[in-house]
Amino acid sequence: MVSKALNLGMRAFQFLWTLLIMALIGNMIATSYAGNPSIVNYDMFVSVFSMLTLFYLIPATFKEDLAFHPLLMVALDGLNVLFFLCGAIATAAYLGAHSCSNSDYTHSNLVTNGSRDTEKRCREAQASTAFLWFGFAAFAVSMVCSGLQSRGGANMRSGGMRRGGPSMSQV
Repeated sequence: MVSKALNLGMRAFQFLWTLLIMALIGNMIATSYAGNPSIVNYDMFVSVFSMLTLFYLIPATFKEDLAFHPLLMVALDGLNVLFFLCGAIATAAYLGAHSCSNSDYTHSNLVTNGSRDTEKRCREAQASTAFLWFGFAAFAVSMVCSGLQSRGGANMRSGGMRRGGPSMSQV
């Protein structure tokens, strides 16, 4: 059986990374003057989707009776894993691996060139990329834990042994 403390710890980390991503990307959107590239908007979608699913996943992790179906938690964790992975890869690809102190880079990059303070925007984008990777890892661990929990706690077979009748020792 998977430890409930491990799963709750992962949910706390997921909430932390999601909140940090939402704050950083929200600040990038708020300080832009010429619009945002699609990757910034996608990263905000990832954080909002994650936060909304965590409003269900955290209580369902505390009390398993709140989980409507055992596979719902696995499915939501799987979607978060996919969205975080796509966001982390795409944001890292858009940013490249350059120094935020290099003004030539920050003024020519699609993500960083949208604010008056391009160095600050670059650092926010790099930090949100790192937090997307941390969130991906936390959701991947939770997906495995939820999968193991759903396998052990629910009878997924349509048939199965009939309950209430005599057992073999009583015959």
